[in-house]
Amino acid sequence: MENVKAKKKFGQNFLKDSSILDRIIQSMPNNNNYIVEIGPGLGDLTEKLVKYKDMTAYEVDTDLIGILKSKFAIEMNDGKLKLIHTDVLEAWDKLGSLHDGKYDMIANLPYYIATNIILRAFEDTNCEHIIVMVQKEVAQKFTAKVNQKEYSSLGIIAETLSLYSRILFDVPPESFDPPPKVMSSILCIRKDMNKSIDKSFKDFLKACFTQPRKKLSKNLSSILDKEKISQYYKELDMNDNVRPHEVSSSLYSQLHTKVKNGRNQ
Repeated sequence: MENVKAKKKFGQNFLKDSSILDRIIQSMPNNNNYIVEIGPGLGDLTEKLVKYKDMTAYEVDTDLIGILKSKFAIEMNDGKLKLIHTDVLEAWDKLGSLHDGKYDMIANLPYYIATNIILRAFEDTNCEHIIVMVQKEVAQKFTAKVNQKEYSSLGIIAETLSLYSRILFDVPPESFDPPPKVMSSILCIRKDMNKSIDKSFKDFLKACFTQPRKKLSKNLSSILDKEKISQYYKELDMNDNVRPHEVSSSLYSQLHTKVKNGRNQ
């Protein structure tokens, strides 16, 4: 392994277990989509991905860019790999999409921005599959269903926007260098390319889950008056004692429509 120390500020943990890398490759969808990788690190996953498809990798760390450039000089020269030295969230802000055609995101994500990256990938209309390694807790939130304790706005967004979202397998700390303090998981999401949600729905969900253990009506009282809450609950046949994690994503969607229409009246 190259003599590079993982940097805390970039949330770096280098995956060194080749059997895990192989399992990630096996989970790739069989399609013609381009590949985008975020945070290639020392290029262990990149090395396997680039054998299958042309790809772009986004890396923020200057030291690693140097290593990757020499390691993949041939692939870059052949146009198989594009290496972009930038913060990926800034790239999204600037470009709107990480690739100008349909792509799958396959990456071992830096933990500290993993949730943000997945949410941005949902917004990116060119991204179809999201196959990423994240902290297990984050993966559970994106795959949680109604009535499960991990169920939150992330699970609702994933359910609303994807054909499926599931955890493929867990990855123990010792598969990394340095080993993180948490269990990791491979999260696999296939987006429904015909669906999107607006910012007002995300803001609405945020309000609904402000205090996840409190009654939903209590959280809603920050954006609605009591009469409106009772009216909507009645119309949707909702129980006043219901808590945020006990409401299905389709019911949230109906409730949001009522709130939105109520405001526009």
